[in-house]
Amino acid sequence: MAAVLELPQFEEYEPGACGCAGCAERRRSAARPLRAGGARRAIVLATAAGVVLSGTAAAADGGGRDVGVGHGPAAGHPTPHDRALDGDGATGADDEPVTAQGVTSALHGSPAGVGGLTPPRRLQPMTRADIVNRAKKWVSAQVPYSMDEYWSDGYRQDCSGFVSMAWNLGTNEWTGSLATFAVRITKDELQPGDMLLFHNPDNPTRGSHVVIFGGWTDYTHTYYVAYEQTPPNARKQSTPYAYWSNSTRYLPYRYKGLSNGTSGTLPATATDSAPDKSAPDKPSTAFPGAASFGPGANNANVTRLGQMLVARGGKRFYTEGPGPRWGDADRRATEAFQRAQGWTGTEADGLPGPDTWSLLVKGTGRDIPAARTPAVTATPASFVTAPAYPGAGYFRPGQSSTYVTDLGRRLVLKGFGRYYTSGPGPDWEEADRRNVEAFQRAQGWRGAEADGYPGPETWRRLFA
Repeated sequence: MAAVLELPQFEEYEPGACGCAGCAERRRSAARPLRAGGARRAIVLATAAGVVLSGTAAAADGGGRDVGVGHGPAAGHPTPHDRALDGDGATGADDEPVTAQGVTSALHGSPAGVGGLTPPRRLQPMTRADIVNRAKKWVSAQVPYSMDEYWSDGYRQDCSGFVSMAWNLGTNEWTGSLATFAVRITKDELQPGDMLLFHNPDNPTRGSHVVIFGGWTDYTHTYYVAYEQTPPNARKQSTPYAYWSNSTRYLPYRYKGLSNGTSGTLPATATDSAPDKSAPDKPSTAFPGAASFGPGANNANVTRLGQMLVARGGKRFYTEGPGPRWGDADRRATEAFQRAQGWTGTEADGLPGPDTWSLLVKGTGRDIPAARTPAVTATPASFVTAPAYPGAGYFRPGQSSTYVTDLGRRLVLKGFGRYYTSGPGPDWEEADRRNVEAFQRAQGWRGAEADGYPGPETWRRLFA
């Protein structure tokens, strides 16, 4: 049984919005630089005040959940709402649970020195690989989500603390401040290590969230790898762009301290909700094995293969992609590359082996030759007398015969060959069907009479 995907749950609040005495004191304490002689005393006093206030809140709630330092009915602060819907008041996808967002709690972080962090004097230079690798550490450690706890590295264990950690900011930021460490970019400019941020200034408890962008899962750019901190713990998840909910309100940003020393480009891979130990995060330069290719294969190595084949002259085989799902375009491009090396038979079966992979990775061997344009300057001798219609069975997926080649040549001669990227050839393909359909429509036929499969009348008119 397939695992049920749970939408993340995250919580956010705006530190400047609360007017209670505890929050006001917290802001004043955070704004004042702590002197060396009084730092310990200030922290002790703040802790003691929090214990008193939280004890009062617990009593008023009848022993309910803790609501954070300085919060609670006794301080004149409203009690948290346990289950808030998305920012637009709607639930998530029909097959997904409602995303819980909005519990009020102390999120903005800590004064300097608390949690083992000290605000940096300048942004730390980071490559894209540095950022993604830092994010992976929390995913691998399955760091539990918390708005009040700090991990061993000193960063708060919530979504904005996660991004603060990945960007090595040295402070625990929140969704209302992370943008100050970044520059706005477009969707097309997104690369691994950037962030997608939704901050709801009207009510930060409704929907505000942030994730690290890990790369697109395929060429359609409709799903990407998201590294994020969300209940129950940090995860790496294939996510619809821009997010499961409030999708149109997420904005892409790039870290200002991104190092220019290296591009740090990391290939994207389709992922599950937990780290996939069976497949690499990026395609390997070593041959990944025959199991990575062929019908049903779906992985980053298929994408890498297609990209290398395109670079070696195989672009014409791809009408879309390359992508992670193995398709006929991958097989045909691989076969063309293998034949360019002079290989035949099983050595040119369209499935990459160690030798094919090695030549592609190293950039050696012969490139795929350009497609030859079919000669159509004269009518072939076989067309002087129209051949008899061979029957519909020759023009179906999986069929291969000289009749298909003759049909394709005649389509080109008549001016209906624009869907061919190579050929025509003996294998019946979608390009043949689309060219036949165009010819049929030119006759004024519609519906079933223009389905792209040649019948006796289509055949007669083509060869007339």
